[in-house]
Amino acid sequence: MIYTVTFNPSLDYIVSVENFQLGLTNRTSSEMLLPGGKGINVSTVLMNLGIENTALGFAAGFVGDEIVRQMEEMGVQNGFIRIEEGVSRINLKLKSIDGTEINGQGPVISPKHVEELMKRLDRLGEGDVLFLSGSIPASMPDDAYQKIMERLDGRGVQIIVDATKDLLMKVLEYHPFLIKPNNHELGEIFDVELRTREEVIPYAKKLQEKGAVNVLVSMAGEGAVFIDANGDVHMAPAPRGTLVNGVGAGDSMVAGFMAGWLEKQDYEHAFCMGVSAGSASAFSEHLATKAEIETVYQQVRVISNL
Repeated sequence: MIYTVTFNPSLDYIVSVENFQLGLTNRTSSEMLLPGGKGINVSTVLMNLGIENTALGFAAGFVGDEIVRQMEEMGVQNGFIRIEEGVSRINLKLKSIDGTEINGQGPVISPKHVEELMKRLDRLGEGDVLFLSGSIPASMPDDAYQKIMERLDGRGVQIIVDATKDLLMKVLEYHPFLIKPNNHELGEIFDVELRTREEVIPYAKKLQEKGAVNVLVSMAGEGAVFIDANGDVHMAPAPRGTLVNGVGAGDSMVAGFMAGWLEKQDYEHAFCMGVSAGSASAFSEHLATKAEIETVYQQVRVISNL
């Protein structure tokens, strides 16, 4: 079974406002309410590809109810833990003002709730896949990813980690199956600026040397670089298309990669699926559909065994 974890999910209120003016009453020209959070994005793209999965995390109040309702409506299995106090966050996203966002805080997650999540994760075993994505809420221990991976170490669970800097570096000793920094995040780790695919390769290999099994580096308009478990290097320029919405593109990439890997157990196909899913979401108003991913897949060109 495939599981995603979203510690602090949100209900994203996505609005367009024409001629926005500070200090005045503004009216929306379009609006949407969609569940958000990196793990939820992964679950959504997996379902769009026809892959069943369970979304884990914490949900509180009427907002949490709506997040769970929408996820179940998509076909995602509900693994959220209910928090009695507080309300899951609402994030306001102003599409027409250069990506301006106002994000809520979310509920306080107590040690009791964290332990309940850990007990659910204890059920995972050989053949299961777990996505750990995004930041850790302030009310949770900052070593939550480490604790999860430590508990699951040696059980045959394939764990994908999409996190930044310290969060990422601290889990490498547990040999995550896949990590996915972007080139800027990779550069921050080693205090360098990485602009080209060729510049990324030696630093991606350093993360593999530190414990990661596979390293996938997204580079927006520059494409992507992938170092597989055998040490082979794969590169792909960015597919042609118009950027519409970059939110969720990275989450779509890891979902697409694992969908491809589970389908054929072939690294080049998995890489192509990752690039296709990430790009298809970037070219779309919403997270990519299966048809959109398949269309982009036709134009992905991979250079391998460098």
